Amino acid sequence: MLETTRTYVGKITNHSQVKEDLDKCGFSASKLWNVGRHYIQQRWDEDGEIPEETELKSELKDHERYKDLHSQSSQRVLEELSEAFNGWYNSDDSNNPPGYRKRGDQHPRSTITWKKSGIKHDDEYNRLRLSKGWNLKETRDDYILVEYETRPDVEVENVQQVRAVWDGDRWEVHIVCKKEIPVEESPGEDVAGIDLGIKNYVAIAYEDGDTELYPGNRLKQDKHYFTREEYPTEGEDGPSEGALHARRKLSRRKDHFLHTLTRHIVERCVEKCVGTIAVGDLSDIREDEDGESRNWGKSGNKKLHGWEFDRFTRLLEYKAEEYGVLVERVDEENTSKTCCVCGKIDGDNRVERGLYVCSSCDTVMNADVNGAVNIRRKITQSPPMEDMSNGCLAQPEVYLFNATAGIQPQEQVDCKP
Repeated sequence: MLETTRTYVGKITNHSQVKEDLDKCGFSASKLWNVGRHYIQQRWDEDGEIPEETELKSELKDHERYKDLHSQSSQRVLEELSEAFNGWYNSDDSNNPPGYRKRGDQHPRSTITWKKSGIKHDDEYNRLRLSKGWNLKETRDDYILVEYETRPDVEVENVQQVRAVWDGDRWEVHIVCKKEIPVEESPGEDVAGIDLGIKNYVAIAYEDGDTELYPGNRLKQDKHYFTREEYPTEGEDGPSEGALHARRKLSRRKDHFLHTLTRHIVERCVEKCVGTIAVGDLSDIREDEDGESRNWGKSGNKKLHGWEFDRFTRLLEYKAEEYGVLVERVDEENTSKTCCVCGKIDGDNRVERGLYVCSSCDTVMNADVNGAVNIRRKITQSPPMEDMSNGCLAQPEVYLFNATAGIQPQEQVDCKP
């Protein structure tokens, strides 16, 4: 059995009864964030240092705002604040540090997190009893009783954490559960290679010679559309409700794309008896050999910043585990420069529009798929199985994402003879 965690989104069915209490908790979380934000600013002004989360918790545990929420909920607010500041401090962006959560005199509804000690779950009637902080209790045993519903195929059990999230219109609950999943025997001994990119989000090469491309057009379109939606909604004191709503919607669409894509890839690998997926390890792509930040140009840096390759790989890993498929991260060095047919390394062989033309053996192929074959061969060391320049390396099958239908093959001429 594999022990893992799953997060399920639940609709609150008694929303009108609990909205006021959740609003109070959401406002309190924003106020506590601002108290912590002010404390960090004071420390920064005094000695140029950002306090650790342990210091934040120790210094603010007796603050009145800390007692508005359950103690572990307050701790999580300060943990998120510390993570946000450390992420800003360690980044190479010129963005401003995390700001105060307010707009005029109105505080936004922040996400509230309850950990195990603040949750009681009634799985028979789909109810969550969520503890309030001392200051918000009307009686000693006061709590928020949330009734929820999820998808029919979801079984909520072993609840570890609950997050109340304001989606711009109403509250919803994100329920984190510990799950035991039976692990199937490995579907086979074949290896598939995955090359990650921006235009083609994923390129896959299988041992039987089949190759596939998964373009990232939908992500690019959504990013362009929702970024444009944000422009007229930025206020003097930070993002407006409209801007935040656009960002949340973009985030949900990106999540849907990544979950759908990784599930489809794992299912394809199971169909093709793949027991191991080799994925290019891009963890150091933002740094050079000396640990300094690489400069990919204004456009390249912007694209790279939004490229969630690590999240894709983590989603792929936990979905593959259910089927007994191993995901291995391999060094990508020279995989885009090497001809997978003759082994010649030449950085000039990759020409415009994703075409790879080998100056040594004259092989012509799709550049992303060439990289995927080389990544696969990092594990298998197997040679090509056919004249790849006239086969699937030159004309890979293309799969497109549709928000309703999922991943579907694009109509095209069969690349096999």
